[in-house]
Amino acid sequence: MEAIDWTIIGPAFVAGLVVLSTHVPLGQEVLNRGIIFIDLAIAQVAGLGVIAAHAMDWDPNGIEVQVAAVSAALLAAIGLHWTEKRWANIQEPLIGILFILAATGGILLLVGNPHGSEHMKELLVGQILWTTWSSIWPVAMLYGVVLAVWIVLRQHFGALTFYLAFAVVVTASVQIVGIYLVFASLIIPALATTGIRRGNRLFAGYLVGAVSYFVGILLSFYLDLPTGAVIVWSMAVVALLAGVLISDKRTAA
Repeated sequence: MEAIDWTIIGPAFVAGLVVLSTHVPLGQEVLNRGIIFIDLAIAQVAGLGVIAAHAMDWDPNGIEVQVAAVSAALLAAIGLHWTEKRWANIQEPLIGILFILAATGGILLLVGNPHGSEHMKELLVGQILWTTWSSIWPVAMLYGVVLAVWIVLRQHFGALTFYLAFAVVVTASVQIVGIYLVFASLIIPALATTGIRRGNRLFAGYLVGAVSYFVGILLSFYLDLPTGAVIVWSMAVVALLAGVLISDKRTAA
């Protein structure tokens, strides 16, 4: 423990907790709706917006990149809400098509870019280990607002509120933890806690996610491996153990 550099580990772990604050409840909603791959699709579209901004030589740290990313994600979310109302029976295949179009679109935009492979890797696995305190607070405030709006308005506007909140949240998350970890943070804790009563399920999901992020960050730090990928595997193992424990308790009951 004395060898841990908390100036690196601390912000990374808090960033993970911030991501989980919205991804656990939204992930449970994704499972309830049966649209599992919407997170991958929206995350990939947001990534496409970032790649498009880079292709136009916009400042990587400028507001233009954020506008491009969130605009792309919101357009995709509105489109998916529209298709859900008209073609609900084929919504999942349509989400899959959107994902593959966004993924291949990003590859086409990066053709000829000498840093293309690096940009793609950052979008996929993220750079959570290099998160700074100054970059966390704006995202935390954004998540707080979005989560509050979703909770208050979801009874009035239903699916549209979910899709729009999802788009905004995922756009911010992709640029912190990457596409793979966005999917894992949404689906794995929600899946591991399936069957638990609503209030307890939310707490259990947060616990699975928090333990996974902490263990994954420490392992990647010590083993010098890509942090996002290690956290995904850590989350899978922790979720499996949690799922077995929960299943055993339900069987005993």
